[in-house]
Amino acid sequence: MRQDTLVSLLGGRRGAFDATAPVVVFILTWMLSGNSIAWAAGASLLSAGVIAFVRFKQRQKPRAVILGLLSVAVACLIVLYTGRAQDILLPRIASNAASALVWAGFIVFRRPLLGLIVGGLLGQKTRWRRDPHLMRAYSAASWVWVAMYALRVAILTPFWNSDEERLAVVAGGVAQVALSWPLLVLCLIVSGWVIRVILPNDHPGIRHPVDPAASPEPEKTAS
Repeated sequence: MRQDTLVSLLGGRRGAFDATAPVVVFILTWMLSGNSIAWAAGASLLSAGVIAFVRFKQRQKPRAVILGLLSVAVACLIVLYTGRAQDILLPRIASNAASALVWAGFIVFRRPLLGLIVGGLLGQKTRWRRDPHLMRAYSAASWVWVAMYALRVAILTPFWNSDEERLAVVAGGVAQVALSWPLLVLCLIVSGWVIRVILPNDHPGIRHPVDPAASPEPEKTAS
């Protein structure tokens, strides 16, 4: 399986751009307009609308496009209601916290999401769950993704809580961009390395789950 296929499914470079571009527009407009939240929110919504229109023209998945537009709209409504520009970071903090909890929960219930995603891409459905080595490898690698989401929350939350508005908005926005596409690629590399380390040397790999119940019994030698 190509790594870029998994990255694309999890958002990819295009998804990272769609998520961060409205935030960048918000920050730049906020600074250029003399810290006007109304102008910044309006420009951010406009940029999100343009991105959504382009994605629809490109025949991207409607659900993903609509959810992206809604997330920006919710963020703008929050900042307009609270009057705090740094609240533009709040939806991203909340979504990453929720993602960390969901990924962790699936691991606890022996349904690691990384296995479900990769198994779906490879057409295995859930056959990989009968392979104890793959189950262990996918579970360990999924914790890497939990750590990625938790790291985003840990870094963005202090900016959101900061009393220094300009520092919170500008530095928080820069951090959000840095924690998108680059961190996603790093997470993919590390989780792939974890899978390779945990799988035994004689394991055929993620493309070939081993079902111990279906393995032929060794031939008995005559005594």
